[in-house]
Formats: sequence, structure tokens, C-alpha cells
Amino acid sequence: FETALDPDSRSQLIYQFGVVPANLSQGVELATVLPLFTSMFLHAGWLHLIANMWALWIFGDNIEDYLGGFRYLLLYLTCGVAGSLLHVTFNPTSPLPSVGASGAIAGVMGAYFLLFPSARVQTMVPFVFLFVWLPAWVVLGYWFLAEFVSGAASSINQMGRSSGGIAFWAHVGGFVAGVSLIKLFPSKRRYNYSFEE
Repeated sequence: FETALDPDSRSQLIYQFGVVPANLSQGVELATVLPLFTSMFLHAGWLHLIANMWALWIFGDNIEDYLGGFRYLLLYLTCGVAGSLLHVTFNPTSPLPSVGASGAIAGVMGAYFLLFPSARVQTMVPFVFLFVWLPAWVVLGYWFLAEFVSGAASSINQMGRSSGGIAFWAHVGGFVAGVSLIKLFPSKRRYNYSFEE
């Protein structure tokens, strides 16, 4: 849908339905809160969308199986909102919109990190194009550390300036929310009652 729009219309769509920290920092009303949800369904381009779907494909099915569809959606949306709020916290005056489901997907990854730390994840070693199987806690722990360091570095580099790019703090906020909330969401197995003797 986004790609079918002309550049001006696409820009208007992103500014209206993406999270603009400066707008949210000025006050809470429907027009500023609604983008916390709608931004998760917009992306900066095909690569952004494909990367998000790839991560969701790897980690999402196990979390959905653990929680069931409704609780999985609730966790997903909650982590997305948490990620956006942390992004706004570190960029309160930014007039640039943030879009994407990365905070929500980071929350799913955080839940996976806690529930399935020993699961094996096939990972490509950068620069040598070697594929190895590593425990999830190593892959996701490294990813989280890289996002945290990148977020800290971007905050130091900006020093009050507004710049575009990756919303690292949204990833950090979503991941922490996923780790924090997954144990509060009951497993669907609690609701699988058997009527057989």
C-alpha cells in the first residue's frame, strides 16, 4: 500500500501515523497516542519489512504456540508501545516520525530469550559467510547488547540534534518489555482442560 503512493502522500501518511516524539511529548490526545499502534504497521521500505518478517518467522511461532493467539497479539502490541515510548523518552524533541514493528518484534525476541534460551538458532558469521548453530541466549543476548550500545552511541552523538535512522531505543524497550512481561502472560496450556478420565 505505502509503495503505491507518490512521495508526498507517503510522507504525509508516515507523519500522520508514525510516532513523532515531539508531538507525543507535547500532550496526550487521540491524535498523538494512536500512532503508537498504527506505526507498527508502516515500514521504511521493503528491506525493513522483510527483516522484521524474517525475525518474526524465526521467533514468533514458538511464542504464539506458548501463549495462544490472543495473548500473543496482546504481548506483541504491548511491547511495540513500550518500544516506542522508550524511543520518545530518549528523543523527546525529535520532529521525525518512527515507523515499523521492530519494538514489537524485539519484544517477541525478548520473550524467546527467556523461554527458550537453549534453542539452537542458525546464524551467519559476518564477513566469512559461515553458518553456525548457536544457543538462542547467545544470539539474542549479543543482539540486545549491540542495540543497547548503538542506542547509547546515537544518544551521545545527537546531543540535542534530530537525526533519522534506526530507532535503537525502540528495540531495547521492546526487548526489555518482552523479557519482563512473558512470565506475566499465562501459557495457553493452563487453559487446555481435558474432560477425559
